[in-house]
Amino acid sequence: MSKQLDIIGSTAYITIEGIKNVPAKIDTGADSSAVWVSDVNVTKNNILEFKMFDKSSKYYTGKVCRRADFRIAVVRSSNGIAEIRYRTHLKLKLGNREIRGMFTLADRSKNRFPVLIGRRTLRHKFLVDVSKAPVNNELKHSRHEDLIKEFEFNPFTFHENYVKNDKPLKEGDNYENRI
Repeated sequence: MSKQLDIIGSTAYITIEGIKNVPAKIDTGADSSAVWVSDVNVTKNNILEFKMFDKSSKYYTGKVCRRADFRIAVVRSSNGIAEIRYRTHLKLKLGNREIRGMFTLADRSKNRFPVLIGRRTLRHKFLVDVSKAPVNNELKHSRHEDLIKEFEFNPFTFHENYVKNDKPLKEGDNYENRI
């Protein structure tokens, strides 16, 4: 008889390292899990120190987490850029289960979700039903949505500004002023 797997949606509110109601993206396309951390340091005693999230996040507590059990990973994003990150185990509650998962520590301040949960954390524990997504539009406004509005307002100008001139999108761009 096989073990019953919990069914979760493509997003979830989780508790991670005691911090409750953190929105997470469940990403079956990602191999590993990642969490937003700040102030990462390795001490002379080989202890990894970090803080969950950063001061700009409502989930930030300022508490320093310490781990002796950590590794490194080379993480390659979908655009091909490789980055060295630390990895360590973190406790989380997802659905009705409390588990330990291996997470890469990253600056996810520009991501919509501060936590990404990948296949390795999900394997043999959860089934993902993409029709369920309890976390929706209460997260910060996406720059992508601004681009869509600009495109819908004037496709020709959008094409001239972004596609024809191959103008890169930069952090802090005020898209409305470029119409």
